[in-house]
Amino acid sequence: MLSTGALRAHLLAARLAGPVATSREESLRSYRLFAARDPRVLLGLDPEDWAVPDLLRLMADRCGVSPDPSHVSGPDVIDPERTLAALEAFAARLREAVAVRAPVLFGTGHPHRLLEFYVSLAEALSAAGCAVLTPAQGRGVDVATRFGVRTHTLDYVRGVAMVREPGARARGGATGAHSHSPLPVRVALRALAEAGGPLPELVVGDHGWVCGAGQLGIDAIGLADTDDPALFVGEAEGSVAVAVPLDDAVRSDYYLPLTRYVLDRASLSG
Repeated sequence: MLSTGALRAHLLAARLAGPVATSREESLRSYRLFAARDPRVLLGLDPEDWAVPDLLRLMADRCGVSPDPSHVSGPDVIDPERTLAALEAFAARLREAVAVRAPVLFGTGHPHRLLEFYVSLAEALSAAGCAVLTPAQGRGVDVATRFGVRTHTLDYVRGVAMVREPGARARGGATGAHSHSPLPVRVALRALAEAGGPLPELVVGDHGWVCGAGQLGIDAIGLADTDDPALFVGEAEGSVAVAVPLDDAVRSDYYLPLTRYVLDRASLSG
């Protein structure tokens, strides 16, 4: 069992919290784009109007970033106490899903970093009796990229969805495209509705998977960095159930202690 103190120390040592690799410049740029309702940072959310000062106050409250608007450079900061509190809420929501054997959908826009974290959760929930849904396998998804709109492929690795770039042949492997798009979760949910199967009662993931599902009224929980204000706005407005603040792009093995901690808190480690 990993203690809270040990996880706090790990968060800081691995730079999952404390001073993180995400720069203040990146975060402030995202807040400006969000305030301008740029779809690249809305992640599928249709929020109320937010001004940059309001976003900065929210992110200071939810993540622990500096609330000082004159602080415009250097590494951003995440308060590890806020991360720990959010992980407790995240684990509690998983525990609730298990209690009612809820169908669950997992998806990530960070497959290179976070896939194994989600895979471990998916396998634990499946073993506990939850249906881990894998709809629209192989379906095409139009994703906006810097090269224009390109059709990616929706794929699942051990119960966790991602999209693959055109021509990618690593089916079943861990490689996938980094994506903020809410379109993959919309495609997956549409396929479930068309098939007449159960819709997920919980979506677990990041980026557009969380905000896209939450916007459609489905309980959604996930991880988010300081330059992803959409999840925290969604949480504040009630469309996202839990947003966990942490650096979402460190080495994949650095998330293993979080996996053990969440599974233990969710009573899924046995």
